[in-house]
Amino acid sequence: MFRFLGSMNLAITLLVAIAIAAVIGTVVRQNQPYPDYVLKFGPFWFELFKSLDLFNVYSSAWFLTILGFLVLSTSVCVYRNLPRILRDVNDYREHSQRNALLKLEHRVQLETAGSVRDNLTVIAALLKAHRYNFRQRSDGVDVLIAAKKGSGGRLGYIFSHAAIIVICIGGLMDGNLPLKIAEWRGKIAVETRRIPAGEIPPISTLSAANLSFRANVDIAEGGQADLAFIDYKNGYLLQKLPFAIYVDDFRIEHYPSGQPKSFESDLVIIDPALSEPLKQTISVNHPLTYQGYTIYQNSFGDGGSRLNLKAWPMSANQLVADLQATVKQFTQAGGQQLEISDFRPFNVNPAPSGDKKFISLGPSFQYKLRRPDGTANEYLTYMQPILQEGRWFYLSGMRAKVSEPFNYWFMPADSEKRLSRFMAFYQALRNPEVIKTIAMKTAASTENSKQSSDQERLAVAQFMQSLAGQFVEGGYEKISAGIDQSLEEGRRQEISQVYVTVLQRLLKNLYLEILRDEGIDTGKSLTEFDTQFFSDAVEAVNLAHFYNAPLFLELKSFQHIEATGLQITRSPGKWLVFPGCLLLVVGVFCMFYLPQRRLWILLEARGTGTAMLLAGSALRNRYDFDKEFELIKQQLTQNATFA
Repeated sequence: MFRFLGSMNLAITLLVAIAIAAVIGTVVRQNQPYPDYVLKFGPFWFELFKSLDLFNVYSSAWFLTILGFLVLSTSVCVYRNLPRILRDVNDYREHSQRNALLKLEHRVQLETAGSVRDNLTVIAALLKAHRYNFRQRSDGVDVLIAAKKGSGGRLGYIFSHAAIIVICIGGLMDGNLPLKIAEWRGKIAVETRRIPAGEIPPISTLSAANLSFRANVDIAEGGQADLAFIDYKNGYLLQKLPFAIYVDDFRIEHYPSGQPKSFESDLVIIDPALSEPLKQTISVNHPLTYQGYTIYQNSFGDGGSRLNLKAWPMSANQLVADLQATVKQFTQAGGQQLEISDFRPFNVNPAPSGDKKFISLGPSFQYKLRRPDGTANEYLTYMQPILQEGRWFYLSGMRAKVSEPFNYWFMPADSEKRLSRFMAFYQALRNPEVIKTIAMKTAASTENSKQSSDQERLAVAQFMQSLAGQFVEGGYEKISAGIDQSLEEGRRQEISQVYVTVLQRLLKNLYLEILRDEGIDTGKSLTEFDTQFFSDAVEAVNLAHFYNAPLFLELKSFQHIEATGLQITRSPGKWLVFPGCLLLVVGVFCMFYLPQRRLWILLEARGTGTAMLLAGSALRNRYDFDKEFELIKQQLTQNATFA
C-alpha cells in the first residue's frame, strides 16, 4: 500500500482527474443560482449535474478528496525518495571501478608523456573551467578523479513535488473544507427563504472565525454592513464579519451607449481594533485588503430607491390610488404582494434610425405581483412615453416566467403625454353600468331605431354589451372564436364584419363621451390626433388581456438611492499557493536547465607516461552533453596521443 501511494501511476491518475475537473469548472459557470442552471440545462441534466456536484466543483467532496489523495501520494513519494536524492547529491562516486567506467556510453582512452602529478594540475584547471566540482581518490600510483555538476537538477525533483503538496494544501484550505465537514456533521444548513438577515437562524450563520469564504453584499450609499451572503447550493449562508463596512459614496460613469464605463466606492472600515476608521476608495481590479479580508468592487445596483406610484385598476368598481413603494421591499397592492426588484434611472438604447446614436428611454422599474397562492407575473414598466412611428406610447412588459422574454403592451399617450385619457377609456369599457348606458344610446341612434320597438332596441343594446365584454376579456380573437363555434364557415366573414362594425360604433360613442368629459367639443369633426388616438386605444384594449395584472402601476416620481455590490473574500490558502507556484517554477527550472552530469578521469602510470581513461554520463540533455564531452576530450588530447 505504501508503494502504491507513492507510485507514479497513482499520481498521474490523480493529476488527470484534477485536470478534467478543472475543465468542467471552466466550461460550467460555478456558484450560480440553481434556477439559472435549470433554465440552461433542463430539469434532467440539472438533477444529474447537481448529483455530481458540478455546479461547485472546487468545493465538492470528490474534488477535495482527490486533492487530499494527491497530497498524500506526493508526500509519500517525497518521503521515499528524499534520502536517496540527498545521498546522490552528496555522492561523487569516487569509488567507481575501471570495468564499470568502460561500460559507459561516453568514454575514451588517452596516453600522455607527462607524469600523473603533472596531469592532475591540468585536469583540475580544466574541470574548474567547465564548472565541475570534483573529488580525488588515490590507489597506490593510480588516481581517480570523480567530478559532477548540476546537482540542482536532482533537488528540482524535491522542489517540484514539495510545490505540489503546498499548492494542494492551499487549495484544501480555500476549498471550504471546514464548511463541508460542518455540513456533513449537520452543524450547517442552507437557508432558502427570502427573509431579513436578523431572522436567519444560527444553523445558517457562519461566525467571523470562518477560515475561508467568498461572499457578496450590497450596501446602499450612507449605509453599512457587518455581514455578507455566501451563495451555496440552492440557497445561501450568512457570513458574519469582524468589522463593519460603511459606504460613504458611490460613483459610476457611463459610455454614450449607456454601458457602465467605471464605478468606484469610498469605503470606511469600522473596527474597534483601529484607533480611527480606515478610509479607502476601491474600484474594479483595485481592491481593499484588511486583516486577511479582501474587498472587491464587484457590481452595483439599487440601494432601496423610493418610488411614488399611481395604481390604475384594471377592473371595474375600483378607484385609482397613490402608492409608495421601496425597491427590494414588499408592499401590498391590489390584493397582491408588490415586489420591486430593480429600478433604473435611465435606459439608453440605439436610435431606431440605425445611426451611431443613442436615445434615453428614461427611468424604468421591474417588479412582480405575487398572488396569494405564491405565483407571480413579472413586469417592466417605463416612466416616460416612448416615441413609436411618430406617436407617443406608454410601455410596459409582462412575462410569466423568467426564461421568457417580455411581451410589451403599448398604451397611447394624450396630447399632453399623459396616460389618463386611455385609462379613462379602458376603465369605462370595463364598467358594466357605463357600457349599458352607452349601448342604449348607440342602439337608439341607429337609422332603424325609430322603426324598432323598445324591446328590439334593448336587445341590440344587450348585444353590444356582450360584444364589449368579449372584446375586453379576449379582444377580437375571442369574438372570432365565438363566431367560429356558432356559425357555419360560409357566413363567418359576413357576420364578423357586422360584429366589428357594431363594436366600432359602440367604442366610438364611448370615446366621444370620454372626450366630452375632458371638455372637448365633439360636435365638430375630430382632429387627426384624436382620431389616431382612438385607433391606438382600441388596438391597446384588443391586446390588454395579455397583460395579466389587477392594476397598472405608473411611476410618477422617485428618489434614487444607489448601492455598491462588494465581494468579500478570505483566502488564507493563497499565501501557500503563491510561494508554492514559485517553488514549482524553481523546481521545473532546475530539472530542465540544471541537468546532472558526471565525469570520471582515471590516471594510471605507464613508465615515463600516463594512461588516461575519460568517462561520463548525463541524466538528460544528451545532445548538449555530447558536445561538452567532445570539447573536454579535445582539450585533454591537445598534448596527448590516442591509445
